[in-house]
Amino acid sequence: MAAAHTVTDEAVDGLLARAGIGAGQVVSRDRIPGGSYNALFSVGLAGGDRLVLKVPPPEGTPRLRYEAELLRGEALFYEHAAAVGVPAPRVVHTEWREGAGAPPFLVMTHSPGVAWNGVADAMAPGEHERLLGELGRLVGRLHTVHGDAGFGYPAQGFAPLAADWPAAFAAMTDALLADADTYGPWLPRPAAEIRAVLAGGAAALAEVTRPVLVHFDLWSGNVLLDGEPGARTVAALIDGERMFWGDPLADFPSLSLFFGHLEDDPAFLAGYGAAGGRTSFDTAARVRLALYRCYLYLIMLVEVVPRGTGGEHLAWVREFAGPRLSAALDAVAAGS
Repeated sequence: MAAAHTVTDEAVDGLLARAGIGAGQVVSRDRIPGGSYNALFSVGLAGGDRLVLKVPPPEGTPRLRYEAELLRGEALFYEHAAAVGVPAPRVVHTEWREGAGAPPFLVMTHSPGVAWNGVADAMAPGEHERLLGELGRLVGRLHTVHGDAGFGYPAQGFAPLAADWPAAFAAMTDALLADADTYGPWLPRPAAEIRAVLAGGAAALAEVTRPVLVHFDLWSGNVLLDGEPGARTVAALIDGERMFWGDPLADFPSLSLFFGHLEDDPAFLAGYGAAGGRTSFDTAARVRLALYRCYLYLIMLVEVVPRGTGGEHLAWVREFAGPRLSAALDAVAAGS
């Protein structure tokens, strides 16, 4: 996987100063490994508090179209999550506009805990199911947050919000397929065939009439757990930068990357339903789930080119996402 971009200590201090955090308050600034797009730093303060600084790549770095002004979406996600009692980082300061004469960045509070995937193999009997129920309740709460301005990504650098979900999702997939045309990634099917199958499933999207808050990156690495083994709780949902306003079912594909198809999981659905989420899925809903899986797997396959991904990770992405994209396309075609 390509290394994330470099940000010097001096640049970190300059960004923190723009957030009102003077160099005298900073006792440590440590790079957080693992980011494939943004650079992340853990910042220790003299009083003992810890913050996280997120810095996007410099202007002109190759990227996908939807990645414009991601920090605006992340700040919005944390604001709305807090309003419905979903644990998440709190925004301390953000400057998300690109091309405004200064690099964008986000400063947020540090969330305790460890990623779910890091402790999944050491859980007590029944703990996984209990935590899935808790996660279901939290995702259900997220989906009680409605967007009043329209459907789609909130970033002004991507596209205007749309009045209806079919138009918004078409804009999202068209942009991604345009990225595929630009970067020429390996895909398991021709782009023209993919475009036609996605268009054929559009009728199912019309059932979605009210936009809700969608995280869209809820794989297990973005779900933090805290507490002793056997008594862990969900401590935070993090990395909300890929949020958009859309169909609540659009959160299920990223959840399925680690947890399996949660639309068929009793523990998750019990929690999700208790928070007001949908727990039965008709043919149109299954078509929409397949459409959103197509979108997610397409992102995974296209983004490796602008990120310069190679070697074993590139092979893994193709082996993982390629067959799943084909299966999702077949599900859309069969349901349509």
